[in-house]
Amino acid sequence: MARVDLKNVAKKFGDHYVVKNVNLEIPDKEFFILVGPSGCGKSTTLRMIAGLEEASEGTVSINGQVVNDVPPKDRDIAMVFQNYALYPHMTVYENMAFGLKLRRYPKSEIDRRVREAAEILNLGPLLQRKPKALSGGQRQRVAVGRAIVRKPHVFLFDEPLSNLDAKLRVQMRVELSKLHDRLQTTMIYVTHDQVEAMTMGDRICVMKDGEIQQVAPPLELYHKPANQFVAGFIGNPPMNFFPVRIEKNKDGVWLRHEAFSLAAPAATADKIRPRVGQEAVLGIRPEDIYDRLFYSSQVPEGSTVKAVVEVLEPMGSEIYLYLKAGKTDVVARMPPYVKTKLHQEIELVFNLERLHLFDKETGVSLL
Repeated sequence: MARVDLKNVAKKFGDHYVVKNVNLEIPDKEFFILVGPSGCGKSTTLRMIAGLEEASEGTVSINGQVVNDVPPKDRDIAMVFQNYALYPHMTVYENMAFGLKLRRYPKSEIDRRVREAAEILNLGPLLQRKPKALSGGQRQRVAVGRAIVRKPHVFLFDEPLSNLDAKLRVQMRVELSKLHDRLQTTMIYVTHDQVEAMTMGDRICVMKDGEIQQVAPPLELYHKPANQFVAGFIGNPPMNFFPVRIEKNKDGVWLRHEAFSLAAPAATADKIRPRVGQEAVLGIRPEDIYDRLFYSSQVPEGSTVKAVVEVLEPMGSEIYLYLKAGKTDVVARMPPYVKTKLHQEIELVFNLERLHLFDKETGVSLL
């Protein structure tokens, strides 16, 4: 059992709060992600769980035991750092065994655990090498192996892949997901990369300015963001946003932008009718925008937007169009067969069933 609970946890330096009133319940065996931009407090939160930072307020519990006053070495956690933190004068074997030697494990047990972890991580042929003779990905696997041999209740990862190149990051994401499935242990993982968060986590906690914005499974975050920040942070390319005014006429409820008007679908109209006359922010993801020339279905009334192509990015399997609708930038993700030219005006079709709407002042979702 390796449950982790944070209740009203805060951290401040002087009078400045870097983490504010964090409440989290992380059940046993979950792969839990803390994600957010630099300076949002995610690493500080992780370090408070590890005991490397002292919580200014609130309680941190592991397996039902409050550990605020328990030193890191007695919390039964293992942490993998961004910079690997390997001893350069030791071999891979010695690096992985070092923590067990400090705890005075028998040599036979140390050898068994190190070789077992090496087999899991495909480090067997590298055990006698020193860190300088390893690639970045291999060093990261050694750092993970050093954590595995401890057999802790909780694994903590602090941006462990940020020093790797793009291809290695993808490979290590897969390896860490496989490792979690094999070990069936609680893992708490910090990253600023929303792609890592979406592809690896059972649940994701999005943070901003030291506060939790939303905690949910990946697809719920993507399709039902709690506010405009989450909507813009999760997804690549990010969601498009348009300032609109909610209006009503005999034909229904409309969303008026300087360059277009969109008819709100019935379900959306019912929710926003009390806000007629107010300003809001409309959001739509790039994949929910189509070129009318290649739109196979009948185009619904009040769903089209005229925009001018400013940049084309062919990606092979798809193409990104960067456009301008009035004064607002738009990004559309389209199939590769869509042919357009720079500075050409095209008619876009917005999927009205996939619209998001946010309060202009608070950013909170209205749908």
